[in-house]
Amino acid sequence: MEKIALCSDHAGYELKAIIAGYLESQEIPFEDFGTFSADSCDYADFAHPAAAAVESGKCTRGIAMCGSGNGIAMTLNKHQGIRAAICWLPALAALARQHNDANFLVLPARFIEPVKAIELVDIYLSTPFEGGRHSRRIEKMPVK
Repeated sequence: MEKIALCSDHAGYELKAIIAGYLESQEIPFEDFGTFSADSCDYADFAHPAAAAVESGKCTRGIAMCGSGNGIAMTLNKHQGIRAAICWLPALAALARQHNDANFLVLPARFIEPVKAIELVDIYLSTPFEGGRHSRRIEKMPVK
């Protein structure tokens, strides 16, 4: 069974707690890389360890959030093995998996309601990568 890496900054803390509760209710294993309070903090302090866990195989995929989703996605995507996609609509979450083999779902916590976030998590976790022509494109992403 896959294990999900979770991380957020202070702006995403409340939504991360909701998602963690949802994952627990669905018996989906996860590791929470923080933050662990709503106190102001820097998203990179939590994104880098979560990204490393996915790159190493300790976790299979991840879910991350910050206020806009931008800062934490940019940080995650600095890692060569990470493909983090900011999603706020169901079609974006599905395409991030189908076409881009996204291994991090990034949620814009200040712009998305918890019910919508849970819907996106479900889509992200249940949608497979299509492979085929998309595999060639994924292989070209890392800087050589």
